[in-house]
Amino acid sequence: MARRICFIAFAASLSAAPLAAQVTTDAGTLTTEKIERFFNQPGYSPYAGRDYPAQPLWGEQHLHTSWSPDAFGGGTRVGPDEALQYAKGGEITSNTGQQVKLSRPYDWMVVADHSDALGVVASIYDGDPAFMSDPTLKRWHDDMRKGGEAAADVVMEMITLQGQGKVPAAMTDKTTQMDMWQKMTEIVEGHNQPGVFTALIGYEWTSNYGGGNNLHRNIIYRDGKTLADMVRPLTTFDTEIPNELWDWMENYEAETGGRLLAIPHNGNLSNGLMFATETPDGKPIDAEWAETRARWEPLYEVTQGKGTSEQHPSLAPSDEFADFEIWDKGNLNVVPKEPGMLDYEYAREALKRGLKLEDEFGTNPFKFGLLGSTDAHTGISSTEENNFFGKFPTSEPGVERSTGNAFDFDGRTVKDWKLGASGLTAVWAAENTRAAIWDALKRKEVYGTTGTRIGVRFFGGWGFAEEDALGRNPGAIGYGKGVPMGADMPPAPEGAEAPSFLVAAIKDPYSGNLDRIQIIKGWVDAAGEMQEKIFDVAWSGDRAPGADGKLPAVGDTVDVEKATWTNTIGRPELITVWTDPEFDPLLDAFYYARVMEIPTPRWTAYDAAYFEESTFTDDVPMTVTERAYTSPIWYSAGQ
Repeated sequence: MARRICFIAFAASLSAAPLAAQVTTDAGTLTTEKIERFFNQPGYSPYAGRDYPAQPLWGEQHLHTSWSPDAFGGGTRVGPDEALQYAKGGEITSNTGQQVKLSRPYDWMVVADHSDALGVVASIYDGDPAFMSDPTLKRWHDDMRKGGEAAADVVMEMITLQGQGKVPAAMTDKTTQMDMWQKMTEIVEGHNQPGVFTALIGYEWTSNYGGGNNLHRNIIYRDGKTLADMVRPLTTFDTEIPNELWDWMENYEAETGGRLLAIPHNGNLSNGLMFATETPDGKPIDAEWAETRARWEPLYEVTQGKGTSEQHPSLAPSDEFADFEIWDKGNLNVVPKEPGMLDYEYAREALKRGLKLEDEFGTNPFKFGLLGSTDAHTGISSTEENNFFGKFPTSEPGVERSTGNAFDFDGRTVKDWKLGASGLTAVWAAENTRAAIWDALKRKEVYGTTGTRIGVRFFGGWGFAEEDALGRNPGAIGYGKGVPMGADMPPAPEGAEAPSFLVAAIKDPYSGNLDRIQIIKGWVDAAGEMQEKIFDVAWSGDRAPGADGKLPAVGDTVDVEKATWTNTIGRPELITVWTDPEFDPLLDAFYYARVMEIPTPRWTAYDAAYFEESTFTDDVPMTVTERAYTSPIWYSAGQ
């Protein structure tokens, strides 16, 4: 035994110095070549000395509780304390009196209540005399007390007035806001358990510029209560212009020494403003604007309950999976879109346009990673189709949501069934702490899903080989030979012809098998035109692409009537190495992976099976194809 221990200790040093000769013991003959080929590690244990993130940490960065005015006005009574207990695996009572619990706890969460009138609406509901002298607030108090449609109408009116800058002055008092903020940070601090569960401090800055044009950003702090309490959060009563938000963020960091980042969401409801090439107030963007946006906004929320904003099917007609949970009727107030607006609302278009702007300004303002969250206003983050608790209390489980409206502005409606049970964020962080999770968000080593917990690795480099896909430790191979999702490709070594990518996915054990992995490439061609192409790189079964290059559909095992499916198609895991066959070293490009599950029942199917009185119409989708979107990897021709 002593002899074996000495051998293993010697083998562990092999990565530092080559063997001069073969070493023979009772364990057999071992050479440096064998170690690199079979283990890709310095010693027997693949985990000893590991200094990279080993598993994704799952969480939510966009949840509203009763402290958000629109949530409270709509009947939400689950507060931030209960929301965080739930995220840690606790069972709580929903706003409609139903018991609810996650199938699996989260690793981290951000309660991102609106900074505008934070916690104030609860005081209006309680009849606080400080607010009852205002006739609008008194009417809101009365209607919220009535509940039902009257309370829902209050929410819609709040959103409209906030977008018009006409919220009653009593709701905008800065001293009241600061008092409520310090109470919020105290609650969050009490739930932070480094190494077990991370409660990040944050809020939503809710610009509805021009009347419902969604320019919302979630502000995420790396810091704890001490620093976060030093500066009053920005509200849209202060400004509705994003670059003035960035000024506030810079001032916060200068004053406190802390760190912040901002995450935009719902570009699909911005009516062309989210990724426009001018500021909302009509000023042309410039190099300084591009640098500032790139600094403060490293991420984009690509999927959530109010629609998925990866790509619109009209902008990518060859993308058979682009038409997924699309909300494209109008802005947040359902003001209809005009021609051309869609071009500036979707992530893939922005990623391509960012390459073009980099040529002009020297900085890519849209060089963001991708993540997902719910934006639920119930205090309940729920993303599994059979455990979906909606957007507002009126869309919590019940017969009514088969015909109810999620939004209704003067007859411009969006039905409850349009709500999606999206999404979640996976963070590749080395430890479960505020600093590690925030740092992973900042460097974009994250990915978003539509609610499923698919495990995904995505690496880019210049030397991945087919045999790398045979290993059982893609993390070790990926970090050893390339860069992870969210990063820039290193300069090409001499003789390299094209970048290669290692991508691996493993199914969520509670969800459907995997259908395929796709790599989506975007670039600007020599004529300055934006281009994109989707490559199927790994898939289940014995399918083969047809003459049109399309991979046949995986099939469908969903029994809609019973709201169930079988995993008799698809695969539990997929892994491959792919090299870009159309690479042009003179053109900048980005690549990201999209991992698709087989079809499974949508929450609407579960509702129809559970509530016999549900009356979903024939146009309501009853199946869903869950998916994951990785952050991109960028190639720069000028490096």
